[in-house]
Amino acid sequence: MGNDIETGQEHLPEYSYETAKSSNGMLEKPSSIHEVTEHDELGENERWPTPEEERTWQRVADNVPAKAFLIIVTEFCERFTYYGVSGIFQNYIQNKYKASGSNPGAIGGGKHMATGLGNFFQFWCYITPVLAAVIADQWWGKYKTILVFAVVYLIGDLILTLTSIPSSIRSGGALPGLVVAMIVIGLGTGGIKANVSPMVAEQYQRQRPFVRRLKSGKEVLVDRATTVQSIFNWFYWAINVGSLSAIATSELEHNVDFWPAYLLPTLMFVVCIAVFWAGRNTYVLTPPTGSILLKAMRCMTTGFKQSRAAKKAGNAIVDDAGKGSSWIEYAKPSNMSSSLPASVTWDDAFVDELRRTLRACKVFLFFPVYWLCYGQITNNLVSQAGEMNTGSVPNDIMQNIDPLFLIVFIPIFDKLIYPGLRRCGIVIGPVTRIFIGFILAAVAMAYAAIVQHLVYSSAPHYDHPGAGHNDISAAIQIPAYAFVAWSEIFASITGLEYAYTRAPASMKSIVMSVFLFTNCGGAVLAFCFNSITSDPHLVENFAVVSGLMGGFAFLFYACFFKYDRQSRDEERRKQQQQQQQSFS
Repeated sequence: MGNDIETGQEHLPEYSYETAKSSNGMLEKPSSIHEVTEHDELGENERWPTPEEERTWQRVADNVPAKAFLIIVTEFCERFTYYGVSGIFQNYIQNKYKASGSNPGAIGGGKHMATGLGNFFQFWCYITPVLAAVIADQWWGKYKTILVFAVVYLIGDLILTLTSIPSSIRSGGALPGLVVAMIVIGLGTGGIKANVSPMVAEQYQRQRPFVRRLKSGKEVLVDRATTVQSIFNWFYWAINVGSLSAIATSELEHNVDFWPAYLLPTLMFVVCIAVFWAGRNTYVLTPPTGSILLKAMRCMTTGFKQSRAAKKAGNAIVDDAGKGSSWIEYAKPSNMSSSLPASVTWDDAFVDELRRTLRACKVFLFFPVYWLCYGQITNNLVSQAGEMNTGSVPNDIMQNIDPLFLIVFIPIFDKLIYPGLRRCGIVIGPVTRIFIGFILAAVAMAYAAIVQHLVYSSAPHYDHPGAGHNDISAAIQIPAYAFVAWSEIFASITGLEYAYTRAPASMKSIVMSVFLFTNCGGAVLAFCFNSITSDPHLVENFAVVSGLMGGFAFLFYACFFKYDRQSRDEERRKQQQQQQQSFS
């Protein structure tokens, strides 16, 4: 964002705009190997960097396009609706309606039902993006897919609101209405999730670095990768501002009733659709080109079959060193017989891109354990707060401490910490950032286990606080939410960024869908913990989740720490090639 650009460096060498011009008075074309597109035309006070400048100068983010901000506002409204309705699910399902001396409720299904349905909702919301990605790639494109699924989403909100009125709750309509609403809302949010994050990054079209002269006369090197990182930081910031809607809906459920608590986010979603539709003539739209996901699945199936057949026949492909090739190499048309099957609609380049995609997706295999940790803040930590003294504050309002921390710290990281580290020559690679996020999540769960032990050690109900609150303040939960928030900055935001930047252009939807799909794995793991998500077993729940996350964090780093070094080596090779081209 702007604050990054304003940190021009005093030590940057002067480079005259006159000397950057060729004999015909036009600014010279870049000498680097970055792909140059029609969107890379230089504007006023801009020029291409020299190879030395590109190699040594600090890189800063460009301004986020206005059309990207429209999509960011759309995401804010959608997350306002999502967290507004789901943030009060735990109480809505767990507690009885208008029960004396109890937290607000409607269905009275207990902790097991509340946690189980919550995990189902999470699972469903993150499996539907795969379907939406196929629809967008094959038929509708991202814009139309988002718009159509938004209408589906709104229908789910209306079902939830109408079945939460007092007469419906008393007649037993709350539970079936909730289940139907969860299915419809999950379908709607999946259609948006799969497409909105790639679409917001697509709004920034410049591909190669360029030098911009500021009003102060200083020059800075504006970089696409840094800009995309900044866009995702602000995208995630908007998500967390929207998630504060749970504060309003928690107060409404506590002081009024559930139906107005669900009506508020429903009305906000009408605003969401209107904002997104308003930018219809300004967005950069990528037309559907056929489902890459289905094509990739056929390609992988062919690779497996061809690999097995070749090895059985003794015709395995080996390189010059005699080492066997990967199974995916067998899917290349050049490695098949001259008569290709009709199902082979790809070329060798597509297989190479698919191999890069699979390599990027390996990193996501460890995220289900992280989402298991993150999911605790919407169910078990809410129940934990319900066993503590919250004063006049509803227990499910405590989970909003997490987005509050994110709202404060995302701009600090984006504008101060990351640029400060870059000025010092320290660039934290994505794998290292994800590792740090995993460790912070493990610390959060370890702290939650300690808090739960203190709850069970407090009077008057000790380890069976279902009858009422124990004499311990819910304020001691705050560090757990803080650690989860910091973990999201390092792990979740970086995961979004990694999914977009590491995938080939033709396969960004696949990689983004795979990243979102890891949430399903977290929900499945949560089902495995359902037997210890009630008193007096919650200490064991938090402790096991913490240990699992900590172990997987170190295993993750051991498996992938080389990826950061490989990325740096690739960047050095690019810079060397740029220098060679400039001297040729």
